Amino acid sequence: MTKTVRTCGKLYLAGEYSVLTAGQGAILKNIPIYMTGKIHFSERYQLFSDMFDHTVDLTPDDEYSLIQDTVAVMNEFLQSRSISLRPFFLTITGKMEQDGKKFGLGSSGSVVVLTIRAITALYGLALSAEETFKLAAYVLLKRGDNGSMGDVACIAYEDLIYYQSFDRKRIAEQINESPLESILAQDWGTVIRRIQPQLTFDFFVGWTKEPAISRDLINQVKSAISSSFLTQTQEEVLRLEKALLAGEKEIMKESLEKVSHLLAELSPAIYNEKLRALKRASQGLDCVAKSSGAGGGDCGIALSFSETDSQILVERWRGAGIDLLYKERWGMDE
Repeated sequence: MTKTVRTCGKLYLAGEYSVLTAGQGAILKNIPIYMTGKIHFSERYQLFSDMFDHTVDLTPDDEYSLIQDTVAVMNEFLQSRSISLRPFFLTITGKMEQDGKKFGLGSSGSVVVLTIRAITALYGLALSAEETFKLAAYVLLKRGDNGSMGDVACIAYEDLIYYQSFDRKRIAEQINESPLESILAQDWGTVIRRIQPQLTFDFFVGWTKEPAISRDLINQVKSAISSSFLTQTQEEVLRLEKALLAGEKEIMKESLEKVSHLLAELSPAIYNEKLRALKRASQGLDCVAKSSGAGGGDCGIALSFSETDSQILVERWRGAGIDLLYKERWGMDE
């Protein structure tokens, strides 16, 4: 019997870059543009993703290494629960792109969470969002990934969340010394809180159709991060969370403007011309807009508190060559 699962995309509202430092927070939003996994028991292991043009088994393959590593960790997890392993056929579809250009909504975390969900569904296991997050983060840390894991948390929880990063170096070191179950049972020091906004507004995702900055540029930006940037960003992230929960529109706008300004000061690479246009489109409107994620391309976000201004914003984006990728009505009248 075939089981079908899916994982969403994600975008940062605030805290990108700063959240790479342990103890720093960020606010992320799940985006319901999905990758899908279909899985059934089989005579032998077979893995297929539409990102590639071939099917593999568990023999190491560079392109499929992320999926294969996730399967290996999940097999270890199942065996720790005294569950007999059986081979399966897993198919993954949904590239989160258009005409070969990525939206910037997915991540390696999307693939890992999807694979975990598929395997647990196949074996009839029910994992909590926290357990899914920890397993996915474990896979990535074991592979040497040094990301914040904020994307993994948002995808695992499928919600608007506050995420506070943990000491990934400490957990990564333990992976080589302690069994999987022991590490999963620990308190990692992660903070994840769901946020239910207490006011009504439109949330927009604008796609620049340009790639985000390169890994080398990202590393340059990271090297420019100061203690002042971290302190100020954390203050605004917490203000934004509080404002969302209290329905305080003006503070929401102020906080997003401030974190946007901090990012622009951090590096000129973050706001390219398209993202500057995306942000400028909110001027004079009851809206706020900013880049989201690494910057230099991909997506930006906007919050609009007026239906009329929402229409104007989208028209301005269209005039600047920015596609409305996603729109959602948030808040009290959902």
